[in-house]
Amino acid sequence: MDTGPIRSPHGGYIFEMPLKVRDYEVDSQGIVNNANYLHYLEHTRHEFCQSQGVSFRDMQREGIDPVVSKIEITYLTPLRLADMMVSCLNLERRGPRFIFRQDIFNARGKQVVKAIVTVVSLENGKLSRGDRLAEEFAACL
Repeated sequence: MDTGPIRSPHGGYIFEMPLKVRDYEVDSQGIVNNANYLHYLEHTRHEFCQSQGVSFRDMQREGIDPVVSKIEITYLTPLRLADMMVSCLNLERRGPRFIFRQDIFNARGKQVVKAIVTVVSLENGKLSRGDRLAEEFAACL
């Protein structure tokens, strides 16, 4: 029985996105390979940017390149083939750094992953203070 989209059981996130584990993402043990969680987190950040009207392609044309400088990830419980999940994020700014606090929950509401992703902004190939990027996310900071 379909009960609609999975939502975070904890709320308080500025963005949530449902995802489903695909067959090529699992290892021989039938669980999601650890590297795929990085893909889920990145896809969530990209979709968040799109939801805010910020396209990576447009930013690149303007000489702005947000790049990951650090990821801290804690794996709490595995996902398996065809599992549904919800990937959530919050965003804050600390000087030139943009901190994405990202969590993934399984369909039962159990936390699967918690991560802190630090992003910095390059402008025309040089590290910047991130002010132009901050303008794009002003409503969320």
